[in-house]
Order: sequence, then C-alpha cells, then structure tokens
Amino acid sequence: MDADFWRERWQLGQTGFHKSRANPLLLRFWDDLALSSEESVLVPLCGKSLDMIWLREQGHPVLGVELSRLALEEFIVEQSLECTWQSQGDFAVAQCGALALYCGDYFKLDAEKLASITAVYDRAALIALPPPMRKRYVEHLRACLPGGWQLLLITLDYQQQERAGPPFSVPDAEVKALFEGCKIAMLQEEEVLDQHAVFKQEGMTELVERVYLILAD
Repeated sequence: MDADFWRERWQLGQTGFHKSRANPLLLRFWDDLALSSEESVLVPLCGKSLDMIWLREQGHPVLGVELSRLALEEFIVEQSLECTWQSQGDFAVAQCGALALYCGDYFKLDAEKLASITAVYDRAALIALPPPMRKRYVEHLRACLPGGWQLLLITLDYQQQERAGPPFSVPDAEVKALFEGCKIAMLQEEEVLDQHAVFKQEGMTELVERVYLILAD
C-alpha cells in the first residue's frame, strides 16, 4: 500500500471513511485530555475530516497532514476557508488561520514541524495502515512529538480474514505493543457491527470499536 493507493481513492471518490459530521466519540471523550484551548493538535492522515473544524472551534490550532491535494482542496472549498498555499520543504501547506493543512508524506514530518504539538487525534490513521506501516507510523510519531504529548486514538477490531482492509483490524494487544512504555487507558469498548451495514453484508461477524487515551512515556 503506497501513496498512489490513497490518491486514487480520493480521485475515484472511494471515500466511505469520510464522515459528514464530527465524530461523536471525539465530542464525547476530547475533554479527557484536559487540554487548554490554546494547545496545538495534530490530525494525521486527515483527509477532509470535519473533526478538524470541531477542534478548531474549541480554540485549538490544528495541523492536519494528508497525501491527497484533492482532499485538502475539497475541504477548503466545502468549508469556505480562506487559505494561502506555500511550499515548506517536502510539503505544500495551506495556511487557513490557525488551521494548517500539510499536503505530503506523513513520514516526512519532523520534530521541528511538530514542536508545538501537545495532542494527537487519530480516528482513521492507524486503522488505515497495514501492520508493517502501523509500526513505522507509531515509531515516527513517538520520535517526532515533543515530550508530554497525549493521543486520543480510535480503533476497529474484527477477524481480519473476514475482510481485506482498509480499515484494518487493530486488536487491543497490538495497541499495547505499539505504545509500550506509555500510559494507556481504554475509555470505551463497544460492539458496533449493527452500525455498519456494508461490513455486515460483506460477511463480518463482529466489529469492536475502542477508544484510547494514550499518554507519552
């Protein structure tokens, strides 16, 4: 799975992962991070998620990173944002007030770009990646973030043989292994297959959604 896979998904409109409203789990659990409104939030693999708008409305400066320029341009138009594009190294960056949209490879982010980040919101990044890339994704995140970071993570867990990802199944044991040394609290665990008719029609027999609060080691 490479960058072209995701660019093609956006070009073909195969974006069932995009939601038309802010995620209810974000609204329910965000206060568990106990952040001040001025603290900056990273949204990796952000697409055109409305979660970024909600986070910005809470006062947070938001940095979203996304491979697809099309996704970001659609987001800007749909949300009537006034943005200016500029080149910053490996990224094209749309600056929309306190919302910065980085178009480029997540793995090209570095500690300098993330120096102001204190929190991360991941609803669709970890579960979008196959196992080897998940490990690399988390290692890169932990290497680049400044100390004291917090992460609100949402995962899905199912029998991987029942369906090819993405979204991929990320079991609880893998989350604990990926974030070994961090403080991990599971905020919610819920069977949600009945809420996903397409997955059920594809023959899936279970689908567990989990919400985690993860604190830096």
